[in-house]
Amino acid sequence: MTSPADFDRDLISLLDFHVEAGADAALDERPHDRFGEADERQPERRPPVPREEPAPPRAPLRPPPQSTFGQSAAAKPGEAAGDARARAAETATLEELEALLAGFDGCPLKFTAKNLVFADGNPAARVMFVGEAPGADEDRVGKPFMGRSGQLLDRMMAAIGLDRSSAYIANIVPWRPPGNRNPTPQEVSVCKPFIERQIELADPDLIVCLGSPATQTLTGTKDGILKARGRFYPYRLANREVRALATLHPAYLLRQPVQKRLAWRDFRLVRAALDGKA
Repeated sequence: MTSPADFDRDLISLLDFHVEAGADAALDERPHDRFGEADERQPERRPPVPREEPAPPRAPLRPPPQSTFGQSAAAKPGEAAGDARARAAETATLEELEALLAGFDGCPLKFTAKNLVFADGNPAARVMFVGEAPGADEDRVGKPFMGRSGQLLDRMMAAIGLDRSSAYIANIVPWRPPGNRNPTPQEVSVCKPFIERQIELADPDLIVCLGSPATQTLTGTKDGILKARGRFYPYRLANREVRALATLHPAYLLRQPVQKRLAWRDFRLVRAALDGKA
């Protein structure tokens, strides 16, 4: 047991501790739990009244589909292609079709090209040459096949007795892709109704597809140009069926001059077809 002397000593030590801690004055005869008393004096808290949430805004009604004609190239490719097909079908002459293309905003290539490259040559000619897309020279002049590849095409036509007065020349895509890159499938899809209508209005007896993109777009074949070249494909016009011949593009021949022998064979077929011998 703790002796009275030890108890007194412990009590004095406890008092010394409180004095050192700053509790040097007695305010009452008994201790108070100030925190508990504060809780007792705290007014009763009522549960918060839930605020009524505002009704979510109604989704705006989706507007009806609008024509992409005359809009910037923000239209979806499928919508732009459908709009192009409907508009192209309304044209009755090549002049109307060219004017229509000049105002068509559904293909983004229009906004990076300098000029619309519609056609060159004689639209009443029996043969129509169709390439892929304009290059820098064509974009500057506004006519197809004006650069080095055009000069080679002129020589190839001259070898079988043709020139630009006896042939009609156009491209699948009438605007130059930036940097002379290949047109994307979406860009070809948007422009395809126009070249199809252009062929219908020109009504040639023979179509010469220059290169793989033109061949695949107009004939539907999946073959590469080295396999497809030299072959005739049926092409359906409004009232009759004509033939489309696949051959190598002049730009390819400039890079691969050894292949000119194949192109010469194809152009002899062009001459024979026009003469009724093939």
